[in-house]
Amino acid sequence: MPQPPKPITHTDSDPLWFKDAIIYQVHIKSFFDSDGDGYGDFVGLIQKLDYIQSLGITCIWILPFYPSPLKDDGYDIADYEQVNPTYGNLHDFQTFIKEAHQRGLRVITELVINHTSDMHPWFQRARLAEAGSKERDFYVWSDTDQKYKDARIIFCDTEPSNWTWDPVAKAFYWHRFFSHQPDLNFDNPDVLAEVIRVMKHWLDMGVDGLRLDAIPYLIERDGTNCENLPETHVILKELRKAMEDNYESRLFLAEANQWPEDVVEYFGNGDECQMAYHFPVMPRLYLALHQQDSRAIIDIMARTPAIPEQCQWAMFLRNHDELTLEMVTDDERAYMYAAYAEEPRMKINVGIRRRLAPLLKYSRPRIELMNGLVLSLLGTPILYYGDEIGMGDNIQLWDRNGVRTPMQWNCDRNGGFSKAPFANLYSPPLMDIVTGFEAVNVEAQQANPSSLLNWIRAIIDVRKKYKAFGRGTFEAVNNSNHKILSYIRRFEEQTILVVANLAQSAQSVALELAEFKGVSPLEIKGDAVFHEIGDSPYVLTLSPHAFYWLKLDS
Repeated sequence: MPQPPKPITHTDSDPLWFKDAIIYQVHIKSFFDSDGDGYGDFVGLIQKLDYIQSLGITCIWILPFYPSPLKDDGYDIADYEQVNPTYGNLHDFQTFIKEAHQRGLRVITELVINHTSDMHPWFQRARLAEAGSKERDFYVWSDTDQKYKDARIIFCDTEPSNWTWDPVAKAFYWHRFFSHQPDLNFDNPDVLAEVIRVMKHWLDMGVDGLRLDAIPYLIERDGTNCENLPETHVILKELRKAMEDNYESRLFLAEANQWPEDVVEYFGNGDECQMAYHFPVMPRLYLALHQQDSRAIIDIMARTPAIPEQCQWAMFLRNHDELTLEMVTDDERAYMYAAYAEEPRMKINVGIRRRLAPLLKYSRPRIELMNGLVLSLLGTPILYYGDEIGMGDNIQLWDRNGVRTPMQWNCDRNGGFSKAPFANLYSPPLMDIVTGFEAVNVEAQQANPSSLLNWIRAIIDVRKKYKAFGRGTFEAVNNSNHKILSYIRRFEEQTILVVANLAQSAQSVALELAEFKGVSPLEIKGDAVFHEIGDSPYVLTLSPHAFYWLKLDS
């Protein structure tokens, strides 16, 4: 077997590189099939790196690609150190890292440390081992299913309990997600040692960042909800130290679907995760848009605590899971279901399983507005593959698979994703008249200067010119119209005012900008100079769902 190529490293060693990043989330299996077996693979992803680079992307987040029974799209891991043969091998993976780095693209992979597949050798060994042994104690066991009763069931549509009986071990094992995903026991120091070893395995190959999946649930204690417990942060500090002691400019991204005051704890004092998703912002963007009222966004941003200077929020509109509604009130959840999930099959667990474009009724102005917000709010934006061309979804598919269909490259067979017979595809491509690959594809949009794809490229290019978007403060600006969202991003000498119309009709707004008297704002998307700010409130008129990025510094 040929020796894997040695991954090259970036010449840019800025430890805060993630603050200026534009992240693109992609499935290996969904992107491009190079060998005609019906599944995307690393060789196919390598062939499409130029496309990703052309979007203005600076970092790729790839979903789990490890050996797995694939009962949970690869998050049920059976081997942490190999590549699923369907997607390639370790040589292909390292070639991918090398090719990405040569294009200035960093790579984030998954470190799923809360649970494994029940097919993982660790679990198979544990269920055969004696009770109380270190091998058995790699997982959380009990003689009763009545422990930790205050912990909620996350996958409430499919799981009646967080405990499942194992007939081999003759005991119950604990799982916060699917019953085929037993939780690891971080009270056993051997578990942390193994996780650190796995972490180093991938960092040694040149991976730039690791997304820590489901980290609020690492520890269990009676009398608690088994979330966000103090011992979890001890584990994260040890992981971070092991990374910092051996590698430079690497990243931990926390997946913690919690309220802002809880999520902020995962930054520690700058010694835990450098980034964390801001889950509560995401549903409120949709809520504010449908209500045509900015206050839902302003309120959650006001509730967001300060974080260490070397840390960052991650912002997103959609991803591979459902649009989660855990971090909203009961009334807000009911409103969101009525507004965005008119059919029962659109719901799953505590969320909505739809892509961006269908959520927004395929409205180009709404899609542009929402992208404009996620690119200008506090944090680093993440784009989900296919959303740059307005891909739809297939709600007939099981679970969240409806938002994980093949990338639509052209109008040829299978949308240009694969040359495999249709029956061999991992998932049917979209073929409806609105969002099927004949109507929506990369090739057609590349040829159309006015396409969504080319608009996305242009807006990302503008965003990358101003560090205020990635590193600046967030300051809400008072205005006279709740249908208008207005805020300032400020960093060093840069000051950018964002003004966005959430309404379906044209709106006028008076902004309180006395601080900037004498400044003539420059609208940076169109390089247009606006009228000078004076003593009176600054009046602007915006067309439906329009937004301005106004440069206020001289």
